[in-house]
Amino acid sequence: MVDLLADSGKQLLLGNEAIVRGLIESGVRFASTYPGTPSSEVGNNLEKMGDKAGIYFEFSSNEKIALEVSAAAASAGVRSFVFMKHVGLNVAADPLMTLAYAGVEGGMLVMTADDPSCHSSQNEQDNRYYSQLSLLPMMEPSTPEEAKEMLQYAYQTSEDLKLPLIFRTTTRVNHARGIIEFRKPLDKPAVGHFNKDFKRFVNIPANARTNRVILLEKNKKALELSERSPFNFIDGKGDSNVGIITSGVSYTYVKEFTKGADILKIGFTNPVPEKKIADFIKGKKRIIVVEELDPYLEDQVYRIMGQYGISVEVIGKRNGFLPKEWEFSPDTMRKLSDFIEVAKFPEAMPVSDVKLPSRPPTLCAGCPHRGLFAATKKAVGKKDVIYCSDIGCYTLGGQPPFNEADFIICMGGGSGAAGGFSESTDQKAISFLGDSTFFHSGIPSLISAKFNNHKFTMVVLDNRTTAMTGHQPNPGTGRHFGGVETEMVDIEAIVKAIGIGFVETVDSYDVKKVEQVMKRALDYDGVSVVISKCPCPLVLKKEKKLVPKLCEVDQSKCIQCMTCLKMIACPALMNKNGKIVVDETQCIGCGMCANVCPKDAIGVKQ
Repeated sequence: MVDLLADSGKQLLLGNEAIVRGLIESGVRFASTYPGTPSSEVGNNLEKMGDKAGIYFEFSSNEKIALEVSAAAASAGVRSFVFMKHVGLNVAADPLMTLAYAGVEGGMLVMTADDPSCHSSQNEQDNRYYSQLSLLPMMEPSTPEEAKEMLQYAYQTSEDLKLPLIFRTTTRVNHARGIIEFRKPLDKPAVGHFNKDFKRFVNIPANARTNRVILLEKNKKALELSERSPFNFIDGKGDSNVGIITSGVSYTYVKEFTKGADILKIGFTNPVPEKKIADFIKGKKRIIVVEELDPYLEDQVYRIMGQYGISVEVIGKRNGFLPKEWEFSPDTMRKLSDFIEVAKFPEAMPVSDVKLPSRPPTLCAGCPHRGLFAATKKAVGKKDVIYCSDIGCYTLGGQPPFNEADFIICMGGGSGAAGGFSESTDQKAISFLGDSTFFHSGIPSLISAKFNNHKFTMVVLDNRTTAMTGHQPNPGTGRHFGGVETEMVDIEAIVKAIGIGFVETVDSYDVKKVEQVMKRALDYDGVSVVISKCPCPLVLKKEKKLVPKLCEVDQSKCIQCMTCLKMIACPALMNKNGKIVVDETQCIGCGMCANVCPKDAIGVKQ
């Protein structure tokens, strides 16, 4: 059993758990986030035990707000930590860029958890460039152990520079496991005091111009710190004519699967240690740069070679030897076998001839979203509509048999796009977004739609939780952790307060009723909002509030029309030798299938 509050000892921790332990040991007193994989477990753990560790923690409505509240704490001298997945930093970038000009008093880390290979994301952007854009220092751990140890150093660096520091992880670091040695936590203040400084903290143009110069000077100091950072080191005897420059999780692959080359491992990655890199390159016949995603380090190597007048062959992404897409793996090291010795891999086990069925992600059995999508499709009929979806469980509505996702870009983007389509096409637009997404960025787009008289239907799938990222609370659920109790924010009340003329809340298990509501919503001349208010069954199970029931099929009434399968497509329903049967291990007895059966052949056991 993991105990992140233990005084000492060693434990096997997930990377995100190691980060939480690092926060405790670093004396962090304020943390904030908007949940997003692969960073979610940090927030899940802080929700459970942050108050016991002396850390104020909150799930903010979005990443921008999360960064702003942590920035305020750090500006008052309290060590703070704001964290998010990589696309979340896009949302938080606005305040981040100006916060660099103002700086902070207490240490502040901004963790961006990047997701190479898009395991749970809509893109795999390389957020290392944010450090260059903002002129903020950046560090990158390679393992869970290093992530924990690096945190204290990163906080001290942040305070030495009086700047926020970008702490970049990737999925394999967040979700790897390692043996973590616990150390005594630092005792840092939980309450600070904000000392007013108009020129520093109020970045009107006159002040911003001066603060830009100050930031550039801090960047020079950051370069000095990078040159002597213990997290930038040479691994090897230093006598090889081949050198590998690497960072992040790529270092672990290089370390384990290559031989004979000297390795320069860089953990303080902005500013990169220019002199250390130049000294490392001198005398080498070949330099190999191993890093995931963009050629960030590789381009720095070319720049430094130009500045120092060094000419060495560089192997990396620019000349096509290493891929720019997706995360690396031990197999990636095989691509380097023409240049260095690569360890032999164990013989692969023989592959069976049996073809296993694919297991794509799907909406859970009994998920209320199924009823909403089924009803919407029935209500739409042959109308020419554009389905604008968002980022969440309901994105899976784009799969058959629903096929209700035509346009997805970002959190809250579906509602903004729906307004654009309503004005630029003759097609009807429908936007789907979750309750957490509504609070994140759906409200401004709805206000804009009302203001501009856009004509589309917004569907808020309120399943009473932030489901996709691990069932975190949101304003619609209220807060009930860390000694803070708040009431839930009513989505319907907000929509009505905006002045939307058509607002109806439905129970998506009643598919026939929802179909009628959706028809009226689609016919409404203006912005219409339908709120599906049904709890996620997984949350009910976890909270032991789900009363076990079971659907059953009366075979004497069933005509094998397959309506239940075609409309609901619940995994608890199966076509077995031409008969519809219920998988008792999955069914929760929600009754959606019974609601759509034209012959009343399906019922719910009481």
